[in-house]
Amino acid sequence: MAEDLRGTLAQRAVDRSLGDRRTQYADEIQRVLEATYDLIERTGDVDPSLREILAETGLSTQAFYRYFQSKDELFLLLLDDGRRRILATLERRMQRVDTPEARVRAWIEGVLAQATDSRAAGRTRPFVTDRDRLAEAFPREQQASVDLLVDLLASAIVSLHGRASARDDAVVVYRAAFTTLHDHLLHGTRPSAAETDHLVHFCLQGIGGDRPDANMEEKP
Repeated sequence: MAEDLRGTLAQRAVDRSLGDRRTQYADEIQRVLEATYDLIERTGDVDPSLREILAETGLSTQAFYRYFQSKDELFLLLLDDGRRRILATLERRMQRVDTPEARVRAWIEGVLAQATDSRAAGRTRPFVTDRDRLAEAFPREQQASVDLLVDLLASAIVSLHGRASARDDAVVVYRAAFTTLHDHLLHGTRPSAAETDHLVHFCLQGIGGDRPDANMEEKP
């Protein structure tokens, strides 16, 4: 019994130690992400060198590789973090409107808005412009990140027309919106209201939802 108790207490001590270490590592990784975001925003370089990242974060090479297997893995985390930030923004926009058409509009407008705000553009640029390289290096993780955004849009589309093709429709709209966003971020331009409105109407027509109430104002 004493031996069992000793083993239990030892395991608890190990769990506490690992728990503290996990929290410390998670906090440090988040600090590195924020510092890398700041570096990219300040320099405009979407692919800084490892030396520049180390100088910005204050990490040694050894410490960096304690957290990340490669620079690409750091950028994969930036990609995931960026997409989740966009996802939260889109969810808020979509919750403020009443109709499925308006939710599709809110999703598209929210994506393109990433190019109109300078800070949002700086944070979005790394994972949009480097998406192909990261998708090749980390296909499963990249796809999981994309699925979060597509599924959110598909939930609005299925409410719009109830077709089994709702997710396929969402994939097409995702590609149209993010290709447009990619071009603007790459060239440092902003989508005009007319361009955004045209894309919204084009997508709604394609999925069979371009009705008069598609332009419903957001609730106050």
